[in-house]
Amino acid sequence: MSTATVHLLRHGEVYNPDRVLYGRLPEFHLSDLGHEMAQRAAEYFTAQQEAGANITHMVSSPLVRAQETANPTAKALGLDIVTDDRIIEAANRFQGLSQIKERLKEPKYWSYVVNPFRPSWGEPYRDQVERMMAAIVEHRDLAVELGGSGAQAILVSHQLPIWVTRRAAEGKALWHDPRKRECTLTSVTSLDFEGESLVAVRYAEPSVDLLANAANIPGA
Repeated sequence: MSTATVHLLRHGEVYNPDRVLYGRLPEFHLSDLGHEMAQRAAEYFTAQQEAGANITHMVSSPLVRAQETANPTAKALGLDIVTDDRIIEAANRFQGLSQIKERLKEPKYWSYVVNPFRPSWGEPYRDQVERMMAAIVEHRDLAVELGGSGAQAILVSHQLPIWVTRRAAEGKALWHDPRKRECTLTSVTSLDFEGESLVAVRYAEPSVDLLANAANIPGA
């Protein structure tokens, strides 16, 4: 039975002075701090490789902030970046807006929040998990094809898809308080597999000392 690990790497801080919930909008690039975070992620995975990790495969969401986060790690490990639309940010009806709490005072937005368990303001949590897990399984198997048992893949994605995928992996309800997500900027959520079975979920924060200076927009 082969073993494998898939690391879900969240992107770094985005340059967003207007504090827009940018969702899937194009051309939201990393800030200077975000680029520093991306370099920290590269250093983290380089250290893992030097300690014996067999990282064979690198995948990114198509959004520019994810691609820019992936670049330093791909360069450091000598990997090409494969783009996969299935690990993109969640769709959100508030995309492009700022000051969301103030918007909710307007009746035209009330229908968006009638069912927080689904959620009614965006892509259903279950749909996010299904597309993420399909990508995880495919790229896990590709990593093993490239490197044999024990191979590892890195998928650069976004906070909400990573978080609900982790909750599903841990057998928890997908509905949650967004303020309590354990998925900080450039955090690494690692899924360990034995054959087809998910046997462990691990979490690390390569940029933990940089987080205090980051502007973290809910839903980003």
